[in-house]
Amino acid sequence: MMQDTGSQMGKAHLQHRVPLNETVLKDHHLTSTDIEKFVKLWQEFQKNMTAQVDECQGYCQGEIYNWLRAYNSIHGYVSLMICVFGTIANILNIMVLTRKEMAKTPINNILKWLAVADMFVMLEYIPYTSYQYIYMGPGEKDLSYTWAVCLLVHMHFTQILHTISIGLTVTLAVWRYVAIRHPNGGCANFLLAHSREAILLPFILSPILCLPTYFVFQVRETYDVDKVNSEALYHVYFDKDSVLYRFNFWIHSVLIKLLPCGILIVISAVLMHVLCEASRRRLKLRDYNNPAKYAIQPNLNETKSKKPPRCDRRNDRTTLLLVAVLVLFLITEFPQGLLGLLSGVMEKCFFAHCYPPFGELMDLLALINAAVGFVLYGLMSKQFRTTFRSLFMKRHFGSTEMTRLTRVTTTCV
Repeated sequence: MMQDTGSQMGKAHLQHRVPLNETVLKDHHLTSTDIEKFVKLWQEFQKNMTAQVDECQGYCQGEIYNWLRAYNSIHGYVSLMICVFGTIANILNIMVLTRKEMAKTPINNILKWLAVADMFVMLEYIPYTSYQYIYMGPGEKDLSYTWAVCLLVHMHFTQILHTISIGLTVTLAVWRYVAIRHPNGGCANFLLAHSREAILLPFILSPILCLPTYFVFQVRETYDVDKVNSEALYHVYFDKDSVLYRFNFWIHSVLIKLLPCGILIVISAVLMHVLCEASRRRLKLRDYNNPAKYAIQPNLNETKSKKPPRCDRRNDRTTLLLVAVLVLFLITEFPQGLLGLLSGVMEKCFFAHCYPPFGELMDLLALINAAVGFVLYGLMSKQFRTTFRSLFMKRHFGSTEMTRLTRVTTTCV
């Protein structure tokens, strides 16, 4: 009813103005019918815009989004502290893992290059978060060309390095799976012979997988229509309606995020099964060594000697360490892949209203994942702790412990 009234008022207004502007209309070969068609088209456009706004109403509302917006106000300070700690921690990881006694094992080499990728991610994120969230005030935007280019470089650089980290994590999981399930098979021998190529592969594939992103995002120049002599404004632009934009979402969410998560879930389940089997085997051996339970056995010395080898126990600790690394990775990456998949399926409304509030939280999870490797290695790897002591504390007991710990096979950390 309101739209019909507006239409009638528009027609009456045109009928009133047409006789006053007949000269202008004749000069431009316009008729009152053309003007009425234009008014109808304009009203349909407004109606479609209103319907689009109504279509997106109700998306992503609730208490959780209030909490997310509250966290976003302190994200700069939290992420800066994590980046400073993570950079120092990854430098220490690299120093320890490059020691001669640690660099013998392929798994430690993978962990070393994973620390290198994480370190560069944090080094790059420090100036970004310092300027974007701390230097600039709330609601303030820098629309200069320099900052737009910096945002574009930050976007591509972090995505490539983060994809490299994902590839190295998958390589780590596959390597451990082969070492446990097929330690003497042809696949294990092949991986040992091509360990450098296996580490180099994620560094080559990651820029290729991120290729669609280079063409989706670009720096765009705009002007303020409210000002006559306004300066040029620059921002990172992407066409939400393009096929390449949606294709990039599917590549990023499915191929880069969810597919590695699926592989890691399967491998993590297999590794956990191996740990459970080893634990049950040790419990049986303890029962065999119990004289009260097995008093009828004639030779207890033989059963008492049946203890799991020392390297087997270290293999279990290594497997548990890698499972912890994989689980932390899944907690970080799976939500990002799920959000990307929903953005690709639901398209405009979900991405415009639901994805941005989670952006800073996803960055926080990724930074935590990149920073806690040093803590995990220190808590779960005795060889890592001993190497760290011998490197930084220079104590005598560290050298004695290191001599004993280096007598292990290449599957031990």
